[in-house]
Amino acid sequence: MNHSSNGPRRIVRVTGKRYRSPGSRTSFQNTGRGGARSGEGRPGRDRARSGSFSRTSPRKHVVNGIDISRLTQKAVITEQAEQYVPEHRFADFPVNELLQRNIHAKGYVTPTPIQDKTILHVLHGQDVVGIANTGTGKTAAFLIPLLEKVMKDKNGKVLIVVPTRELALQIHDEFKGFSPRTGLLAVTVIGGAPLGLQVRDLRHWHHFVIGTPGRIRDMIERKALDLSKFRTVVLDEADRMLDMGFIGEMRYLMGLMPKPRQTLFFSATISREIEGLIGEFLVNPVRISVKTQETSKNVDQGIIRTSGKDKIEVLAELLRSEGVDKALVFGRTKHGVEKLARVLQKHGFLAESIHGDKTLGQRKRALEAFKKHEAKILVATDVAARGLDIPNVTHVINYDMPATYEDYVHRIGRTGRAGKAGKAITFVE
Repeated sequence: MNHSSNGPRRIVRVTGKRYRSPGSRTSFQNTGRGGARSGEGRPGRDRARSGSFSRTSPRKHVVNGIDISRLTQKAVITEQAEQYVPEHRFADFPVNELLQRNIHAKGYVTPTPIQDKTILHVLHGQDVVGIANTGTGKTAAFLIPLLEKVMKDKNGKVLIVVPTRELALQIHDEFKGFSPRTGLLAVTVIGGAPLGLQVRDLRHWHHFVIGTPGRIRDMIERKALDLSKFRTVVLDEADRMLDMGFIGEMRYLMGLMPKPRQTLFFSATISREIEGLIGEFLVNPVRISVKTQETSKNVDQGIIRTSGKDKIEVLAELLRSEGVDKALVFGRTKHGVEKLARVLQKHGFLAESIHGDKTLGQRKRALEAFKKHEAKILVATDVAARGLDIPNVTHVINYDMPATYEDYVHRIGRTGRAGKAGKAITFVE
């Protein structure tokens, strides 16, 4: 492989075969794609009982501009999520022995496709565009080689820019897992956390700064952060930052960084605007695509029609169904999410909530309770839909319809991860 920084643009695509397990079944009612007879899905046959959901109706039904037929898909239960044969093992990557021990201690043996295809390019100092669905392991794909880079040059500094505070904290946790005894330090700068403490932390020596665009800009304007010392930058979930209106902050931050620099750019989607940012920020990048489709084949998708029904009762009965082990329930508004969580608690469910009105500490505690299975249900606004790695979510329930299909894709990306099967259920009026 040519690792030179010159030459034509390179694109690395990763594909794999999927196999259907014999005899796989779903406990949900299937009507529509994957076995529907013509005529199914008419109003008289489209009643959804709690614990079951229907799949596509022949007639087009649009809610919030979303074609409901796109929310129904039979899962392909697979023996393995991807029959991908990696070119490397983690032990093959030319990184420091101490870092190798930390990687091994975390149980990392075989890299995911994006890790397999990205790490060597980052180690060679190249700019990289990673196009990947959520949950593909991209955090380790950039952290491992960047830790190696800074271990070789302790004066080196890395800026990691992300759209949400939760993702920043998650990356910091990953950093701490890979960095014991390396002497490398990271500072997280995010909204909702004490500003004075972050200013103090930035005054101490650090190697990595992980943060959200607005708070990073705030620190620069307060003279607490000088980007002229940073020659490496990661823009993670760049499409989400664009959606959230951070384009001005992104350009501001990149404009303050020195050249030449190494830029790593990760996005789940590629639009004309994203292509523009790639051309603006990166130099002759290697493109690595592991994005195979919009939604995971491991996720069984369907709808429950709630017109004329008590939505709370439908949800409660669904949550009591067999196999609903760990459910992420999405609502539209902060007030609605908080109210729904309290109602579920009154019904006897171990439920927590996260939304924008919660303090950072409250959100962290709710997420930890859900991750550790101290709470069976997490009710959330779309703040939880991107970037969070919550293990073993069995069900995503869209109690309120998402605003866009892209929001739907990112919501249901919380289940069916790491080759496991999951279910996504959307309530439709």
